[in-house]
Amino acid sequence: MRHLILEEPFSRPAKWSPMLAWFALAVTIMAVLLIRFSRIDHQSGFIALATGLAIALVAVGMSLIAFVRIWQEGRRGLGSAIKGLVIAVLVLAYPAWLGFKAVTLPPINDIATDTDDPPSFSRSRVALDARGGRVPPDVPPEVREAQRDAYVQIAPLTLDLPPDEAFELVQKAAENLGWRIIETVPPGGRTGAGRLEAIDRTLILRLPDDITVRIRPRADGTRIDIRSVSRLGTHDLGTNAQRIRAFLEEASNLALAVN
Repeated sequence: MRHLILEEPFSRPAKWSPMLAWFALAVTIMAVLLIRFSRIDHQSGFIALATGLAIALVAVGMSLIAFVRIWQEGRRGLGSAIKGLVIAVLVLAYPAWLGFKAVTLPPINDIATDTDDPPSFSRSRVALDARGGRVPPDVPPEVREAQRDAYVQIAPLTLDLPPDEAFELVQKAAENLGWRIIETVPPGGRTGAGRLEAIDRTLILRLPDDITVRIRPRADGTRIDIRSVSRLGTHDLGTNAQRIRAFLEEASNLALAVN
């Protein structure tokens, strides 16, 4: 006597979840590469990137629905649902970390070691051409106050070195960090101050940020102030503060080596 074996149907959400997750991964990677290598304008690139992340969220939702149906109805597809969830979570992990930063850090994109008298950016032809004609604007006092509250470690660097040596040290630190130096003005003139203008790019998307470093003589050595400004968006997610900390650490290490 034959026995008919009835196989439980496969969960449709479990089937769709990995398909959507893989598609989200492909769209996200393509968008990142297009933005990173300047093959698309930033607005279109970010729309494509947001689309990939949105698809990943749908894949997560499909996996969760599949888990419920598999539990309640005994359907097949648990492995497929888990696969879709894992891929989608991998796509969303770094953006989720950035979202956490956006919530926990103040929405500012201009950080300076001197909040009372921030270094100004050069308006020379060379500097303007390198920045596409852009001059980072001054920010209101409440923004500087928000910076002081959020980034208490950001402060000027005082070196026990003459301005000329400090200026060379600043150039070396910028080169070591991979900045593109666009203009340098050695210390001297009426104020005795020097300046370095540079451009740095973010790690993954390679978005350009503008930097200016001011070198001022003091009776006991040299004071160095730095200002870093994002070109895009109103929230830098902590990037400028991180860049300034890296510069101050590099400059301090170089100064210790000199001494």
